[in-house]
Amino acid sequence: MTIILLIDDDEKIGTLLSEYFAKFNLNLISETTPSAGLARFEKAQPDLVILDVMLPEMDGFEVCQKIRKHSNVPILMLTARGDINDRVIGLEAGADDYLPKPFDPRELVARVESILSRVTLDTTNIPENLIQFEKLIINKNSYEVHVNGNKVELTTKEYALLLLMSEHPNKVYSRDDIMNELSGIDSELFSRSIDILVSRLRNKLKPLDYIQTVWGVGYKFVAA
Repeated sequence: MTIILLIDDDEKIGTLLSEYFAKFNLNLISETTPSAGLARFEKAQPDLVILDVMLPEMDGFEVCQKIRKHSNVPILMLTARGDINDRVIGLEAGADDYLPKPFDPRELVARVESILSRVTLDTTNIPENLIQFEKLIINKNSYEVHVNGNKVELTTKEYALLLLMSEHPNKVYSRDDIMNELSGIDSELFSRSIDILVSRLRNKLKPLDYIQTVWGVGYKFVAA
């Protein structure tokens, strides 16, 4: 069964969501503090993390950064409704998606299932398939990316963006194009969130400079 880890200081939410998620064959486990949540993360190795922003000990952004130091597991952050700044910071910290509070459990499950569907691999049907440039290798079978021979850990959206652009070198993608291809980013934030996503990916691909800005239009992948 798929394991979902919720880190939220409201114990009642964990109990209610656990019962609701079970209806969709999702095993939701929960912790109410970051320290307990991080310890549970190491032990349970969940398939996805739902992370509240407002937590004791440290905020959700810091927890997200700690997880990102050694894992590319999908992270969905719960933010205050209407607080755009929280959402931007969450994306910058490495979150894959966000959902404003209060939320409908049905929407939360839909978001979780959408994210999981993008990272699930059917290794019996997907043949070995490499996209290879001089110093960049993308393995579509294992979802691994290597830069100068070193493995680079990418989040779900970072990988999806790299794959999208690398499969069509020199094609210019506007922010609208990227938004349409990569689901899960709130439309009210799309311009800022796409820029953040591109910036994060560029940093992880350094010293390579494959993703270039086309001023006033968008971005393109240039394999020099």
